[in-house]
Amino acid sequence: MSPTDETTSATVPRHSGTDRTPPPVDPRATARPRSEQDTARPAETGPAGEQTIAQVAEEAPEGEHAMGRGAEDGLGEERDTVGRSVATASRGARRGPVWRLAGAALVAVVVATWWTSPDSVPGIAIPGPLVEYGLPVTRLAMNLCALAAIGLSLLPKLVGFDDPGRTEPVLSTARTWAVLAAFGWTVTALAAMVLSAAELSPGRAPDPAAYVEAIGSGQGLVMSAACALAFTFFGLLAVRFGENVPAEIRVVVAVFGLLPLPVSGHASNWYWHELSMVSMELHVVAAAMWTGGLVAMAVLLARHRDLLARALPRFSRLATVALAVVALSGLFNGLVELALSPTTRLPGSLLTTHYGQLVIVKVLCVGAVALLGANIRWRLLPAVAQRRATAFAAWAALEITVMGVAYGVAVALTRAPVA
Repeated sequence: MSPTDETTSATVPRHSGTDRTPPPVDPRATARPRSEQDTARPAETGPAGEQTIAQVAEEAPEGEHAMGRGAEDGLGEERDTVGRSVATASRGARRGPVWRLAGAALVAVVVATWWTSPDSVPGIAIPGPLVEYGLPVTRLAMNLCALAAIGLSLLPKLVGFDDPGRTEPVLSTARTWAVLAAFGWTVTALAAMVLSAAELSPGRAPDPAAYVEAIGSGQGLVMSAACALAFTFFGLLAVRFGENVPAEIRVVVAVFGLLPLPVSGHASNWYWHELSMVSMELHVVAAAMWTGGLVAMAVLLARHRDLLARALPRFSRLATVALAVVALSGLFNGLVELALSPTTRLPGSLLTTHYGQLVIVKVLCVGAVALLGANIRWRLLPAVAQRRATAFAAWAALEITVMGVAYGVAVALTRAPVA
C-alpha cells in the first residue's frame, strides 16, 4: 500500500457493517433561525448552557421593558386610588351615625324653638336671635357631648376584657374620643351658663357670677361642667394607663354630671318637686346611656363582627331597661307639667298648647325608636351573635336619627311655655 493510500485511510472513515459511528452531518442542514433558537431556549434556571429568566429579560427589547414598567406603574396608581377611596368611605361610614344624630337634633331644636317662640310684647325687652337660638343649640351640644362621653365609657363593659388583642385597638380609640367629648361638654356647659345669664338681662351685658349665685340652673350648669372636667382628668389617665383606670369610675363621674341638668328645666317646679326631679334625672341618665351606647357601637363596632357579637346582647338588655325608664318618666313629667298648669286642662292641653304638642312628638319618637330597637333585637341579634353579616349599621343609623329628633325636641321642651 502506497503512502497516499495510507493517508487516505487515516483521514476518511470507513463504514463497515459493524461500525456504529454516524455519518458526518452538515451543520448548515440542521441550523435554525435565531428567532427559533431563542424561542426554544428554556426560561428557567437549569444546567450549564441553559438560559435564566434574568438573561431572557436582559435580551428583551427596551420597549417591552418600558411597557412592563408602565403597566406596573398604572396598576400601582390604581391600587393607591382604590385604597384612598376605601379609606375615605370607611371614615364616612364611621362618622355617619354621629352626623345623623347631630344633624337631626339640630334641625329639630331649631324648628321647635322657632315654633314655640313667644310673641313679642310692646315695652318688654326680649333676647336677640343669638341668645334665643344660641342657648338651645348650646344646650343640645352639651347633651350630645355628655351622652358621647357616657356611651364611649360604657364600651369596655360591653365588649369585655378577656381578649385584649382584639378589644384594645377599639377601646384605645374610645378613650381618646371620650376625653374630647368631655372637654366639649365642659366648654358648652360654661357657654350655656353665659347665654342663660344673657337671656335674663336682654339688652345688657350678662353677669354670669350673679346668675350662678341667684339662679339654681346656673349652679346646676357649673356643677355639670365641674363633673365633665373631672371626667376629662380620669379620661386622660385612662388614655395613659388603659383600662387600669376602671371604666366604672368614668361612667359614675359622667352620670353625676348629668344629675344637675334637670334643675334648669321644668322639673324645677315646686309642686311635686322631689318626685319630678327624681323622675327627670332617671329620664336624662337612661336616655344618655341608651343613645350613647348605641352610637358608640355603631361607630366603633359595626365592622368588627366578633366584638359586636359580644357587645350587642349585653347592650340589648341595657336598652330594654332604658327604654322603659325613658318612656315612663318622660310621659309622667309631661303630664305633670300640663296638669299643674293653672290656665289649661288635660287632656285638651295636649293638643292646644305648644308644650303638649311637643310631648306628643316626643312620645311618637320614643315609640318609633322602640320599634326600631325591637327589630334589631329580635331580627338581627341572632345573626349578629353568630357573627354573620347583617344590616345592623343601617338599622342603627336610622334609630340614631330618630333619637336625634327626640333630643332636639327635648331641649326645646325644657324651654317651651306650658300654657
